[in-house]
Amino acid sequence: MSKFNRIHLVVLDSVGIGAAPDANNFVNAGVPDGASDTLGHISKAVGLNVPNMAKIGLGNIPRETPLKTVPAESNPTGYATKLEEVSLGKDTMTGHWEIMGLNITEPFDTFWNGFPEEILTKIEDFSGRKIIREANKPYSGTAVIDDFGPRQMETGELIIYTSADPVLQIAAHEDIIPLDELYRICEYARSITLERPALLGRIIARPYVGEPGNFTRTANRRDLAVSPFAPTVLDKLNEAGIDTYAVGKINDIFNGAGINHDMGHNKSNSHGIDTLLQTMGLAEFEKGFSFTNLVDFDALYGHRRNAHGYRDCLHEFDERLPEIIAAMRENDLLLITADHGNDPTYAGTDHTREFIPLLAYSPAFKGNGVIPVGHFADISATIADNFGVETAMIGESFLDKLV
Repeated sequence: MSKFNRIHLVVLDSVGIGAAPDANNFVNAGVPDGASDTLGHISKAVGLNVPNMAKIGLGNIPRETPLKTVPAESNPTGYATKLEEVSLGKDTMTGHWEIMGLNITEPFDTFWNGFPEEILTKIEDFSGRKIIREANKPYSGTAVIDDFGPRQMETGELIIYTSADPVLQIAAHEDIIPLDELYRICEYARSITLERPALLGRIIARPYVGEPGNFTRTANRRDLAVSPFAPTVLDKLNEAGIDTYAVGKINDIFNGAGINHDMGHNKSNSHGIDTLLQTMGLAEFEKGFSFTNLVDFDALYGHRRNAHGYRDCLHEFDERLPEIIAAMRENDLLLITADHGNDPTYAGTDHTREFIPLLAYSPAFKGNGVIPVGHFADISATIADNFGVETAMIGESFLDKLV
């Protein structure tokens, strides 16, 4: 019998809580990640007021220096800790895959100098469209359409760019390159980037609309991921006939593997929370696991090094946290975590190699406190332990600590 009937895992994308022990092996614009601290630096630089997460225990998480404006609770309502990454990467897919129990020993390929001519030529030959070579480099998704959108509207060329993540992104104005055509081109790009030296985590279609000087990316984004290289705990749950609900880009990250209910993409964090609440309220969702990703922290503020916007985004999530808690049933468990860091005060525009926070809350809790520091995959091991399925490659359950 399961200890908790339902577990809801919410990933606050990129909300790290301090440099990992091996952070100096990872760099941002030539600067090692060893001094990165997403939550710590936001709290110190622009202030942070998240009373609902603090109430669960955010300020109680062990740190060398306490979060400046997030006090520790003497009697928190839940459990808290921080988790370390084992895998060799600091990207979205690596973080999520490890949370679900995999150990990625060979990171995906990234292209800091842009994609090689061989890839670009193949895409041109397939699509019958030229590619704007000047955009072929790590680029802000909004800046690249501001810079090259007018040219695309005139010529019909493709805007292909990358980022610090192992991704190939194709931006296209919906009035110039129809969605069906864009998706078809992305599917081809996916087919030629499945093996080294170009093993990419995702191909992302980035449609936009508007006029020069006023372009807007639409919700018609599509991510084409590779499937996990080994079964995750999602697969174990699915094989056992347990409901698994994906909210946001979770289905894309796992290429649908192990997910039997895809609740769709998020238009924003707020929309994602609305979808999570809708999912939690489903009468047929009596037992199982929901997995939500809220990406605005990372996409809108972390990569753009906007500490004020990042803080406000955290405030908005915290203000809605009581709604999530109110939607919980007596034997539900809520886990709040992240997948990597993205310190908006740091050098460069890349993710940062950090610990991730973990907050656990249930109306059924009788106790509270700090769980020993563990690893990302401990989350999936705990979920597996609760539902009586096998774990994946790595992870140690902390289910017995939640009382």
